[in-house]
Amino acid sequence: MKVLLIKDVKTLGKAGEIKEVKDGYGQNFLIGKGLAKLATPEVVENWKAEQEEMAKKLKEELARLEAEKVTLEAATIKIEKPLAPVGIKGSVGNADISNAIEAQLNIALDKKNINLKKALKSTGTHEVDAKLGHAIHATLKVEVVGV
Repeated sequence: MKVLLIKDVKTLGKAGEIKEVKDGYGQNFLIGKGLAKLATPEVVENWKAEQEEMAKKLKEELARLEAEKVTLEAATIKIEKPLAPVGIKGSVGNADISNAIEAQLNIALDKKNINLKKALKSTGTHEVDAKLGHAIHATLKVEVVGV
């Protein structure tokens, strides 16, 4: 029997491959556990259509992330904090930067994706690394202004 592998099977092959297997193995193990489907022409066509749709969505998402990277790297994010005798009162952390990006640029960036080695405790311009996804990183310019 011919089966279309939906998931990688260690001893058989990778997802998307069509393999010839014994009837019992294919029916009871592969199809029974959801690792494969019977390789009919309709199933193969649906699989190819799904893969093309996923590739198209991935391409669109990569283009969106690249556009966000350009926007983030071109802008300077300004954060106002009260002044202290030395530096600022408190510090600027991931959440502050994330909220400022959303307020100023309308780009939703999770605070977990902003890499600060340590919190910013002085005024001036600081460079901060941000992960956007799919191995795309942006270097943000964060300007801390005392009020």
